[in-house]
Amino acid sequence: MLNHLDPASTLAFGLLVFSLLMVVMFEATNGFHDAANAVATVIYTKSLQPAQAVVLSGVMNFVGVMVGGIAVAYALVELLPAEVLSPPDGGPAVAMLVSLFLAALSWNIGTWWLGLPNSSSHCLIGSIIGVALGNAFVRSRSLSDGVHWAQLWKVLEALALSPLLGFVLAGALYFLCRKTLHDKNLYEPVTDKPPIWWMRGILVLTCSGVSFAHGTNDGQKSIGLIMLTIIGLFPATYALNPTAGQSLHDLPAVMTRAEPLIRKYGDDEKDSALAAAHNIEGLGASQAAGGQASVLEPPDGHTLEVGPHSPAAKLRSNVRDDVYRVISELKHAEETKDISSDDKKQAQSITKELGGAVEYAPMWVRMLSALCLGIGTMIGYKRIVKTLGERLGNVHLTPAQGASAEVISAILIGTAGFTGLPVSTTHIVTSGIAGTMVTSGAGLRYGVISRIVIAWVFTLPATILIAGGIYYLLTNPKF
Repeated sequence: MLNHLDPASTLAFGLLVFSLLMVVMFEATNGFHDAANAVATVIYTKSLQPAQAVVLSGVMNFVGVMVGGIAVAYALVELLPAEVLSPPDGGPAVAMLVSLFLAALSWNIGTWWLGLPNSSSHCLIGSIIGVALGNAFVRSRSLSDGVHWAQLWKVLEALALSPLLGFVLAGALYFLCRKTLHDKNLYEPVTDKPPIWWMRGILVLTCSGVSFAHGTNDGQKSIGLIMLTIIGLFPATYALNPTAGQSLHDLPAVMTRAEPLIRKYGDDEKDSALAAAHNIEGLGASQAAGGQASVLEPPDGHTLEVGPHSPAAKLRSNVRDDVYRVISELKHAEETKDISSDDKKQAQSITKELGGAVEYAPMWVRMLSALCLGIGTMIGYKRIVKTLGERLGNVHLTPAQGASAEVISAILIGTAGFTGLPVSTTHIVTSGIAGTMVTSGAGLRYGVISRIVIAWVFTLPATILIAGGIYYLLTNPKF
């Protein structure tokens, strides 16, 4: 079905525009779903008025996206099999995009409506796994080869470990506060009067820090998805990195170095990757022989070319697809148990060189992601704020608890954002607050906690099933 969609058709263009709207909506829901993680503490301690808190959080989220890089963005993209990113006949990856966004967006909105602090990261990762599994079933691939398990486990380990760290470290920091700071007002829920000025300053700073860290991590997730969408819409302009310079001209030579590694360590898709490498080598040879200007050079860029309507657009799109097929096999080679250390280093080096040609994000894409996240942060926050501030523990959140949870959250989320690990802001902050509740002796409201945990546990399987089912229906030729 959609895997063989004519890339120049009106239907393909319409579905890609729909996908772009969906990813923009997902990033907005990410903002208002996760905004409470930063603003709950300053609101419930009356350090800031709600309007002030959400505006501050929105601005800091925007800044975080703009300076956070793209490591997390492409850590998620690499979970998708190469054949999903590169459908047959040069078509855009419409089925993948529609499946991802429908599954992640529907679960995000559903849990927000119920007031449950669910993870947008889990929604997205579950949807990606679902697409990979649906693709394996459609193409009759084994599940061991159809999903990039090594990268997946790396992501899931970060998602699983970070809430535990948040719980323990926030609880420990709160305990340290109790031993060193003896102002009783820091350990009682605020009524009408804000906390002492220096604690209020800490709470405002940590709200800003968590919002900034959230932008550096969660903001990147939509950057990768926006890039996948606009590459389908404007392949001549965005299929290859226009700032890659000499590395684009060096692609044929790099492919020559990659071939022996693919041939030796490749999986069931190695023939496809070898053919992709030959395509790029042949392109370089033919252009050198004919004295032509390379089609790999960046286009003039003043006019966006919609869809692959020209030979140059189609060729640049095909080169990108071929690069991803080679990258996929090189990553498989890196993870092979019997690979030598020298071969592994070479595979990693080549992968990095190839990544520069296809893994990038223009400034306007970063700004779009930042704007959607920032605006989303400023709306719809009240449901989750109430859960975090009132319903996790048997008492309302206190200033010392809020500061302890936010300090640890900002450190953990910020570190993950700049190291390329996609973590859940929601899980870290919620676990941090829970850790301070336990340390304080206030205890937890286990009815609410159980609902949150159930939502966490079911997010991955639910989004896997939804995305995988949609992708299977959209790509199975029998339907």
